[in-house]
Amino acid sequence: MIIVSGQFRFAPARIADSREAMDRVVTATRAENGCLAYSYAEDVLDPGLIRVFEKWASRAALDAHFATAHMAAWKAEREAFGLTDRAISMCEAGEETAV
Repeated sequence: MIIVSGQFRFAPARIADSREAMDRVVTATRAENGCLAYSYAEDVLDPGLIRVFEKWASRAALDAHFATAHMAAWKAEREAFGLTDRAISMCEAGEETAV
């Protein structure tokens, strides 16, 4: 399993404008083969900071995700909304267990 986490930022004044685009990319991504979880969440104490969390069945599934049309559209849209401070990391995880 591949875990992706990180953050990016929009100016707080642009968050409302970006919600529809974020909804589209999250909805389309959740329908992809191999996507186990995909979410964006605005930090309640830091307006404009969006937290990212993803789980993928495999690296191949994640690579296929990057090649989708909705990711190409999202890349252009997020730049138009003034995305900054993007920091995303990935790690491979073993079997998931409840704590």
